[in-house]
Amino acid sequence: MRLTFMGAAGTVTGSKYLLEHGGRRVLVDCGLFQGLKQLRLRNWDRFPLDPATVDAVVLTHAHIDHSGYLPALARQGFHGPAFATEATRDLCGLLLPDAGHLQEEDAFYANRHAFSKHKPALPLYTEQDGRRALKLFKSRPYRQAFEPIPGVQMHFHPAGHILGAASVEVAWDGGTALFSGDLGRDHDLLMRPPEPPPAVDHVVMESTYGDRLHAQEDPATLLAETVDRTAARGGIVIVPAFAVGRAQALMYLIAELKRAGRIPDLPVFLNSPMAADATAIYHRHRAEHRLDAEQCHRMCHAARIVNTVEESRKLNDLRYPAIIISASGMATGGRVVHHLKAFAPDHRNTILLAGYQAAGTRGAALVAGAREIKIHGEYIPVRAEVVNLGSLSAHADRRELLAWLGRLPRPPKRVFLTHGEPVAADSLRLGVQEAHGWDCTVAEHMQAVEL
Repeated sequence: MRLTFMGAAGTVTGSKYLLEHGGRRVLVDCGLFQGLKQLRLRNWDRFPLDPATVDAVVLTHAHIDHSGYLPALARQGFHGPAFATEATRDLCGLLLPDAGHLQEEDAFYANRHAFSKHKPALPLYTEQDGRRALKLFKSRPYRQAFEPIPGVQMHFHPAGHILGAASVEVAWDGGTALFSGDLGRDHDLLMRPPEPPPAVDHVVMESTYGDRLHAQEDPATLLAETVDRTAARGGIVIVPAFAVGRAQALMYLIAELKRAGRIPDLPVFLNSPMAADATAIYHRHRAEHRLDAEQCHRMCHAARIVNTVEESRKLNDLRYPAIIISASGMATGGRVVHHLKAFAPDHRNTILLAGYQAAGTRGAALVAGAREIKIHGEYIPVRAEVVNLGSLSAHADRRELLAWLGRLPRPPKRVFLTHGEPVAADSLRLGVQEAHGWDCTVAEHMQAVEL
């Protein structure tokens, strides 16, 4: 078995792992690169091999940095099946067309306002490309064996993180491997903890938070204090939030805080029709998460859904305390960028970040204390308060990653670390070696190894 790291090596985005066995090819994850420009440009490169020669794709979960390149791959000639859990398939039904739609919107806006260097600016793929890619999906239950190619058997194992997230166990004549996917937390607000890993020869594990521990503060208390403080100033709380996972956790928290009288009864706007649809999918797949039917109902009705572009524009004219939750979670695009442009210059407002912020994103710049951010070709002053709600992260931290790895029934031959910035990945490498004494390396982009 030959493994090539085609993404998420040296960075937290663009997850793609090519497996080659018996003359066949399987791609585990098919994600978009995000963040730094030199990474985003990789999305536009011709795929390193003929996409038509890839026999199957297997997705660990629906987040765009793991699934969002699939429409582009199909546009270039891939026509095989894309295997995923049922919930991942359902969420990709929202995320992939929406990703194409946002790219079309951004290209249209860039051309209309002439701030792009490209004449004309074009989307990587369209909404229609996203819908076509959905026809490739074949869902498989957790723990049930399937063969993406002859001679290679795979299983999905629950990974926490978000609805449908899975680790992928791979077995072939001569060896076994496990791709962790993004691992969730032991005590996540919504999701159940990751399942312990099975005995395997090789592990490919994420290292997003490999060099740090999550803050121990109570996210509900920090959110309540932030909302109270902002409302007292007469300000608006802007929350860039991933439409799948963080948006639902935030709405659940807001509903519970209002119910307990811990925050004022402010209007809450969910400016992401896709996030609203994703919330309904959480309702359908209740067996996978912690919320009961009543809690799900309150979460689903915690916010007013903003559907049209015109309604979205009107939010920028708000002059009374409110909460606006909008994608994207790292403020790289989508409707939230327009809200940041409108509200970041006012000291009464608050920008609340509630997830991992990859290097090179506006979210990362805000966490680092940037006093201005570039939006649509111009620099916007940041006078609003910036709050980082790190304890709400859906990623396992260093302690949880090491604990998950420590649950392996026997030592693996080798551990490869991916999906982390260089410092985080190398810190976790040292942690694995110190805790277990195992052979552990940080994968490099386009590195190929024989398993």
